[in-house]
Amino acid sequence: MVLSFILLLITTYFLGFSQSQLQVGFYDSTCPNAEAVVAAIVRDAAASNPNTAPVLLRLHFHDCFVEGCEGSILIDNGLETDERQAFGHQGVGGFDIIERAKSQLEAECPGTVSCADIVALAARDAVVVAKGPFYEVETGRRDGMVSNVTLADDMPDVGDSVMSLKAKFFKKGLNEKDLVVLSAAHTIGTAACFFMGQRLYSFTPAGGSDPSINPVLLPELKSTCPEKGDVGVRLPIDRGSAETFDIQILQNIRSGFAVLQSDASLYQDQATRSVVVDSYFVPFGPSFEADFASAMVRMGRIGVHTGSQGTIRRTCAAFN
Repeated sequence: MVLSFILLLITTYFLGFSQSQLQVGFYDSTCPNAEAVVAAIVRDAAASNPNTAPVLLRLHFHDCFVEGCEGSILIDNGLETDERQAFGHQGVGGFDIIERAKSQLEAECPGTVSCADIVALAARDAVVVAKGPFYEVETGRRDGMVSNVTLADDMPDVGDSVMSLKAKFFKKGLNEKDLVVLSAAHTIGTAACFFMGQRLYSFTPAGGSDPSINPVLLPELKSTCPEKGDVGVRLPIDRGSAETFDIQILQNIRSGFAVLQSDASLYQDQATRSVVVDSYFVPFGPSFEADFASAMVRMGRIGVHTGSQGTIRRTCAAFN
C-alpha cells in the first residue's frame, strides 16, 4: 500500500512536471518567428481555399484524440498500418499546409519546432481566419514516435450516442462543456453525404429519418443527399453560417437544424442541453468564444510529449 502511494506521488509529480513544460511563448528565444510563420502560411492557404480553416481545426482534433497531441496522424509511410489510414480519419486533410510550415521553420530554426506544435498553432490561426476568437496557444510539445491505425479505433464518431461521446471525452480528461463547445467547431466546414445516410434513411430503431430533424430541414438534407446519390457530395454542417465561426451552430442544434447526428444528440442529454441552452442563450451568460478558446487549450494538453520525451521531426510525414 505504501509503495503504491509513493508510486502515485511520483507519477503525479512527473505528469505535472511534463505539463508544466507547455507554455505560451515556448519558442520566443529559440525560434521567435515560429508563430508568425505558421499564421502567414495558414492565411495564404485560406485565401486560395476556403475549406482550409475547418480542415486544420479538424486535423488538430483528430491528432489529439488518438495518442494525444503529438503529431502521429501526420506520419505517411505509405502503409495501411499508418494511423492516418484509420476509418475514423476519413476526410482529414491539411497535411500539406503543416508540411509547408515545417519546411519553412526548418530553414529558419532547424530541429526546433515540433510538428505537433505546428498543428496546434495552425488550428488557432484557422479559427482566426474564420472570424473566430484569437487565443494563446501553449507550445513545447514534442513529436510522437508511434503511428498505428489500430490506435484510432475509439475516435468520436458522428453516429455516436451522446453517452458514448461523453465517455470518450471523459476518457481524455474533458467534460460536458468541452464536448459541446468543441463540437461547435462544426460552425465551419462541410460533411459528406456518406455520413448522412443512416440518419436520413435508416435511423434506428424504427427506420426512416431521425425524428429530431426539423421538418423544414429534412427535405433540404434529402435533396442534397438522396438515398441512392453520390456519397461524396458535401453539404454545410452549420446551416446558414457555414464559413463564419459563430454561435449559429448551437442555435441550429436547439431548433432541430443540426445536420450531424452527433450534434443533434447534444440536445437530447440533460447535461449537454443545459450547456447549449442555459449557458449561451440567457442574458449575461458566459462567452461562447471564451469557452471555446479554453476548451481548445485543454484539448491541446492531451497526451503531450515534452522535455526529453518524443522527438522533433525533420519532416512531419516521417520519423527521423
